Parts: sequence; structure tokens; C-alpha cells
Amino acid sequence: MSSGRGPTSAARPRDPTSYAHPMSPRHILILGGTTEARELAAVLAARPDVRVTTSLAGRVSRPGAVEGDVRIGGFGGAEGLADWLCAEHVDHLVDATHPFAGSITANAVRAARSAAVPALVLRRPGWLPGPGDRWHDVASLDEAAALLPRLGRRVFLTTGRLGLAAFAHLSDLHFVARSVEPPEPPMPPHTEVLLARGPFTPSGESALLREHRIDVLVTKDSGGTATAAKLGAARGLALPVVVVRRPALPEGVDAVPDVSGVLERLGLTP
Repeated sequence: MSSGRGPTSAARPRDPTSYAHPMSPRHILILGGTTEARELAAVLAARPDVRVTTSLAGRVSRPGAVEGDVRIGGFGGAEGLADWLCAEHVDHLVDATHPFAGSITANAVRAARSAAVPALVLRRPGWLPGPGDRWHDVASLDEAAALLPRLGRRVFLTTGRLGLAAFAHLSDLHFVARSVEPPEPPMPPHTEVLLARGPFTPSGESALLREHRIDVLVTKDSGGTATAAKLGAARGLALPVVVVRRPALPEGVDAVPDVSGVLERLGLTP
């Protein structure tokens, strides 16, 4: 949703004639791409009093099935999204994108405020270290890359297909990079790519770490259960884990942790 145009600085009042009929379904826009977004869309699509549209950025070639209306592609920045919210008579915006989609979240919040549309953020809780974990908390992929040479030589990299450039200069290390889609260059010269989609199992993750003789894991704090098994596997093998922190939410925005919380905030609980 990036664009050179900035959003309007003040909320744009809607033309009263543009509102949907009072008896028409509420229109809810979900910014999707996550398991939680699909779950929310399925619940909302089953309700006769709701029209749900899920927007997908189009970065994954085979997204999972989504209930309700689906649109693919960006809006043209915050201003473009604000225009779309007004034109499509959206009653509520739910940002259920990946916890690391910081620019999308920032644009969503700005657009909702500009269009005077209520908005909330759905974010699964982050991971927390437990007894026996050897976690190294960092603020960015660049910080993770700077730390790696002191922690190991064979790296299991699970930061997504767009993050390998931060490690491209580490020519003395061997990387096993796992992602859903083929990663984009540049990438480290000694990189083995594994294409796989979670959920993963503890036994499978332990076997993978042993097979590839991994001695350090790098991951983003994505949260959830689908990819959490690698953390337990690293704990069992006493491996260090470099965990990249999530970007902060925009000021004045708090997150709802699950679908039931969103439904409660929307006043749609049974």
C-alpha cells in the first residue's frame, strides 16, 4: 500500500447520502494474509447482517481459500485506501495482516482516521522465552546479521523470502533458508533454500536441525502455533535463537489478540 501521496491530514466527512441503507449489511474490510484473517472472514461471511471483503496484497502466489469477497493488490497508499473505504461504504476496518507488515498497518490506521472509519488491529500474541531458551532479542534483521558470526556457522533462517538481503554479506556462514515462496536476491552465497508451509511438528523440526547441523536459529516474532515448533526444537538442542522484535503499533492503537476479541469489539458476539 505504499505510495508517494500522503493521506489527508483531517478526517473527511462522508456525504450523508453515501451511507448504505440502515437495514443493509454492515461492510467490514479485512486486510488479510494471515490464518486469523481467514478465520475472521469465515465467521463474518456466515452472518446475513455482514458483508465482508478481504484485501490481499498479492505477494503469495497460492493464498489459502478466503470466504466472502476478495480483492487483490494495493490501494495506492493511505489516501487511496481512505478513498476506497468511503466509496465502498465500509463500516469497519480490521487490519489482520502479518505482525511485521508495519507499513501496511501504519497506512491502514492513517486511512481509517482520514475516512472516519472505526478500525482495529488483530494481532496474535508474540512468543515468550521459557526455561532453557537461549534467546537473543534484536530490533532488526541487520542487527541479527551483525550478531550471527559470534553465535554459529550454520544458520537456520526463517525470516521470510524478503529478508535475506540483510545477510547477503555473510560469506563465511552457511544458511538454510526456509520460506513459503522462493526468496528474492540478494542472498548469502552459501544458501540452501527449503520451500515449505507450516504448521510444522516438534519432531520434524528437531530432525531438520540435526540433519543440517544447524547451530543457530534466526526468526521473527511472528507468534502463533504454526511455526513455533522450531523454538522447542532449538531449546531441546540447546541452540541459540536470534528473535527479531515486532515493529511497534502506531501511536494510539492497541491490538486485539484473537478473532473472538474482534467480534466482541464489533458487537457481533452471539
